[in-house]
Amino acid sequence: MNGLCWRFLLLATLIFPAISAPETAQADGEQGEWPQFLGPHRNGISDETGLLTEWPEAGPKLVWRAPGGVGMSGLTISRGRLVTMVQRDGKQRVVSLDVKSGKTVWQTPVAPAYKNGMGNGPRATPAISGNQVFVFTGEGILAALDFADGSPLWSHNVVNELKGTVAEYGMASSPLVIGSTVVVTAGVEGASVVAYDTKSGKLAWKSGDDAAGYSSAALLQLSGRKQLVVYTGEAAVGLVPETGTPLWRFPFETNFFCNIVTPIAFKDQVFISSGENHGCVMLSFQGTDAIQVKEEWKSLGSQSVLRNEWQTSILADGHLYGFDNVGAAGPVSHLTCVNAETGKRVWQKLRFGKGNLIAADGKLFISTMAGELVAVRLTPRAYEELGRTTLIGTTRQAPALSNGQIYLRDDDEIVCVDVRGKQ
Repeated sequence: MNGLCWRFLLLATLIFPAISAPETAQADGEQGEWPQFLGPHRNGISDETGLLTEWPEAGPKLVWRAPGGVGMSGLTISRGRLVTMVQRDGKQRVVSLDVKSGKTVWQTPVAPAYKNGMGNGPRATPAISGNQVFVFTGEGILAALDFADGSPLWSHNVVNELKGTVAEYGMASSPLVIGSTVVVTAGVEGASVVAYDTKSGKLAWKSGDDAAGYSSAALLQLSGRKQLVVYTGEAAVGLVPETGTPLWRFPFETNFFCNIVTPIAFKDQVFISSGENHGCVMLSFQGTDAIQVKEEWKSLGSQSVLRNEWQTSILADGHLYGFDNVGAAGPVSHLTCVNAETGKRVWQKLRFGKGNLIAADGKLFISTMAGELVAVRLTPRAYEELGRTTLIGTTRQAPALSNGQIYLRDDDEIVCVDVRGKQ
């Protein structure tokens, strides 16, 4: 199996529209929660403030460590519970932990172990909405569980039922809840994107013919209306959220269908990017029904300013902060700031290394593949590192932030550290 895309392995990371974030679908939950992929606004940005401005010499205070499991699923948090997916004891499991102690509240097997040459275990991040948890397994099983006790509510082997084929590197679409439906990409002819009723589990609609890719969809306010924006393996597409009716399509093919990041909004525009030396483009739109797509700016090929491999960039105050992965297989990665209006590079931290990132309180919180947590000032002026500490083993997941605590995971453990400014 070709390894040029493996680093994608999901969780990708992260994204982010401007701090005054455009409207996106949000899972239910109170302020300070992280209830879905890329957080409360599905853009990697938290509204929390009062976080550390000076890094303690020994790093932030460790609150707890808990057993985890194999996989690339990110961490979601709501109402004092952390939910993620792990693979252990021959099963893909959904686990819920108490955020104060790290103790297991419940664990529910949802599928057999998933094995893949580019990494084993589940890829997608759960979505918590009301009293339900939605998960998508490595082979494409979409399941709903009860938030309180993990009891199964319904389950569909989406790929099998639609007579499709599992993506080469596994199914990686993190569920997106929009009203009474939950959306994932299936990558099947006639059902590239699918929506299921959250209560009954019945198929609500299906749309498109594209291969799945490894991205997770977003609900964005564009061209005067809410749009479901999906980055398939072959294109960025805009759909009517209620029906899946196509609004626009922008072809963007990458080797091995390695379109992985979540589309992010800048004003009335959408930013997409891919590794494999592909590059990035900022799209703008005209019209509300028969929508015309225009390239506002683009930066493609080996000289691109930003080639996001599996990490969605942060978009804050008119600037993109993300990982520029150099080369077809991305062996070198630079942390980069780009002006979102012009597409011009502002600064670059050369050979920063692979990682993933979120933003809050004027800071980037970055997890590296070396297991570090790094804090960087969120500013276009220059790269300014506030501190770093090693907490876990190899990881691709971005941190999750809730009520002043940062949560990280690798294939063995889940850890919680306190990043409040006053402790």
